[in-house]
Amino acid sequence: MSDNPIPNPEAFDQNAAEPDVADRPDAEVLDLDTARARKAETESSGTHYTVALDDEPTPGGAVVDPPPTGSGGRIPIVPVGWNTWPNIKHSARQAAAIGAYRLGFHALRSPWYAVLAAFWSFIGLFRLIGRQIKWWWVTEQYGLRQAAADANDPGMWLKLHREVKATRTWRGIVLLAGLLTLVIGGPVLYATAPTWALLLIGAGMVTFLAHIGHPDDKPIIRPATVAGRFRRIDPDIILRAYYAAGLGNPDRPRQQVEFGSTMARDAANTGSQVTIDLPYGKTFDDVIKAKGAIASGLDVSINQVYITRDPSSHRRHVLFVADRDPLAIPAGRTPLLDGKPRDIWQPAPFGKDERDRNVGLLMMWISVLVGAQPRKGKTFATRLLALYAALDPYTVLLLADGKMSADWEKFRLIAHRFVCGVVPNSRDNDPIEHLLEMLREIKMHIEDVNDFLASLPTSECPEGKLTRELSRKYPLLRVWVLVMEEFQTYFETDDQDINKEIAALLAFIMAVGPSAGVIILSSSQKPSGVGAGDVGRLFNRYRDNHGVRFALRCGNRIVSEAVLGGDAYAEGFDASALPNGANYRGVGILYGHSDDTATVRTYLADHEDAERILTAARRHREAAGTLTGDAAGEKIVRELRDSLADVRGVFLPGENGLHWAVIAARLAERLPEHYADATPEAISALLREHVPSVVVKVKGEAARGCRAADIDTAIGRRKAA
Repeated sequence: MSDNPIPNPEAFDQNAAEPDVADRPDAEVLDLDTARARKAETESSGTHYTVALDDEPTPGGAVVDPPPTGSGGRIPIVPVGWNTWPNIKHSARQAAAIGAYRLGFHALRSPWYAVLAAFWSFIGLFRLIGRQIKWWWVTEQYGLRQAAADANDPGMWLKLHREVKATRTWRGIVLLAGLLTLVIGGPVLYATAPTWALLLIGAGMVTFLAHIGHPDDKPIIRPATVAGRFRRIDPDIILRAYYAAGLGNPDRPRQQVEFGSTMARDAANTGSQVTIDLPYGKTFDDVIKAKGAIASGLDVSINQVYITRDPSSHRRHVLFVADRDPLAIPAGRTPLLDGKPRDIWQPAPFGKDERDRNVGLLMMWISVLVGAQPRKGKTFATRLLALYAALDPYTVLLLADGKMSADWEKFRLIAHRFVCGVVPNSRDNDPIEHLLEMLREIKMHIEDVNDFLASLPTSECPEGKLTRELSRKYPLLRVWVLVMEEFQTYFETDDQDINKEIAALLAFIMAVGPSAGVIILSSSQKPSGVGAGDVGRLFNRYRDNHGVRFALRCGNRIVSEAVLGGDAYAEGFDASALPNGANYRGVGILYGHSDDTATVRTYLADHEDAERILTAARRHREAAGTLTGDAAGEKIVRELRDSLADVRGVFLPGENGLHWAVIAARLAERLPEHYADATPEAISALLREHVPSVVVKVKGEAARGCRAADIDTAIGRRKAA
């Protein structure tokens, strides 16, 4: 017997219930709406998490990213993808592409499909015969006859027996008729029907039998495309996660987590998002610290959870949960592979964010710092922006490769200046001197541009600022892009005076360059702890003045803060928490480019791609007549002067030694056409191969300089050689 016997149907007779209510004058009519509301309040005050998110539904909903609806929440009659001619063409191309892919996929596998169909049709034939025998024998009635026998009811058993005999008789006649039809009609059809009809009938029979024969979990034709599967997130799960993370308590008053919006899919349909209101006293910082616990409560990867600050309240934020780990999906090859000319005044395609939206970076007026551990995609990310600049034929590119790698070698095709390494090598015989000359050239260019802009009439330059039109009209006003790969190496040379001059020049370019259209792209795997004294101060100033920072995987939080800045961690951005592994190369946090800080998967441009792009960039520059500097075979003209003699000439009779500052001042006074802008560090660097820099005491004051005897020795040694 059943544990839950079916009650008497008369108990559900509505007519029998009505007199009972009518006969009781004191009976109350229950208001179902009120009772349900009371029940919901009772449950919400307990530990059940399902609570009402909205007082009343609004037309069309109140989602975070609204779907394309008109007034009143009406979805357009014509879908957005088919409502305009450009959209129709785009949708048609997409449909044709996926259709062609599926056709090719199945066409290649069609012979295997035929083998499988033949195999399963053979099994299906026996299954069909078995089903027909079961149908003829009325096996489904066996249970009823067995129940009558168990109940010792011979009358019912005989009745069922007669029925089954009659049923078997007429079903047997039907099967016999069908068999005779096949035996007689089959040969006739084979002899009279055309070949195409026989093939069509045979294919239909094989398909039918194969459908019967194959198991449900082993389809013959598998889909060419599959829909992704993901964990569905609902309000109950979110509340469970937040309470498990200690961000509220459902049993305490005013400690419940609330929703500031209804849950909805994001505009790109890549995940779910909702606005969260924390209990009073809980802050955005608490959520950032509990991000891992929230991901655990949601039962998803931490890479799928993104929390964005809401400016309206410090306890409010937007929670976005991606369907799958978005950072493990490559962004693909760079769009720059088409080799078409680009415009530096337009955003450069950089990659895709966690919601698969395109991320563009406008490089004008800013400087970009890229930092990461080795082998995380730092150089590729920096090079991607430099390649975009290279494709603008009206942009001047200058490059210093501090790590002397092959990653930047092909930029010689278009680079106005190219410095390779820190010490003399086979590709650059004096990189430090060439770097100083390049930085001095940039400084002079900045001064010339600002003077030229100041001389233009207000009708042509109303705001006194560089514009795209001016940069195209006047060659002097071209946009310059300075790339400093592993720039920290140039702050750590063996000569401290050179370090100071390099640091001073870079600090000047960083501070004044943007107004003159000079863009700086800097990369480093050691963004802190470089230099000491003035060098360390200038290094930090240079690093900290970058307007946009891109941090890939960093070793620890301190390095992440050095790249992104101290405020980034307080806002919940820590590059040391980025996932590690080959699948996550090129993934980083892009901070400062907009109010929406994105985790970006950068586009890929490998060595072959870079060479292809730079070859196209050189063609564009040759066509526009804008190839300059080293790429055009031009060299910096260096006047051959006897620097030893010049310095020896500023020593007065009786002076055995002078400070570098005094030497620089006297040279600027006596030979202004050559040494007007010379600094003490520059003079020291000029003589470093011939004269040692020593501490000289002059009139009781000790400072670094040189001795007259050392200069005389150097001059004598040169003459002897």
